[in-house]
Amino acid sequence: MGQRLRALTLLVVLVGVGVLLGSSLSQWGSPTAPAVVLPPLPIFLGRVRVEVLNGSGLSGVARDATSVLRDLGLDVVYYGNAETFSEDPSVVLDRVGRLEDARKVADALGIRSVLSEPDSNLFVDVTVRLGPEWALSRETADEAPGPPAWWDIRRFFSKADTAGVDSPEG
Repeated sequence: MGQRLRALTLLVVLVGVGVLLGSSLSQWGSPTAPAVVLPPLPIFLGRVRVEVLNGSGLSGVARDATSVLRDLGLDVVYYGNAETFSEDPSVVLDRVGRLEDARKVADALGIRSVLSEPDSNLFVDVTVRLGPEWALSRETADEAPGPPAWWDIRRFFSKADTAGVDSPEG
């Protein structure tokens, strides 16, 4: 009985190692897959508090931008709708006189316009106001071909499945 238990344990361990090895090798992709070149990640010195406002009126825009910024380690303290919706292009506003941080946030989101509008009444360093062109550029980027990461559970949920889940805040 003891030998059978050891053999069964060894078999389970070998299968587990094989699954882990196969999983790690599969994420390298095939040699014919196109290489994806990512832009260098911006480096932020200290804490940068960001608010993200959806000025486009399109659902989920502020949430998508918040996800991008939080993945970079930024502290998004608020996201939601702007006071009004318009066709104005996206803009990043420096609120504390650190224009370099605002430029890095703009680069991370692919926004060209950066302005300095200090406001000591706000408790944020940077305000991002997203226009409709940012939402459209994100949609085309999401449709770009490429294999999903093997560990990313979001690949099992299509945008159509989550369309009704979006809050009115962004």
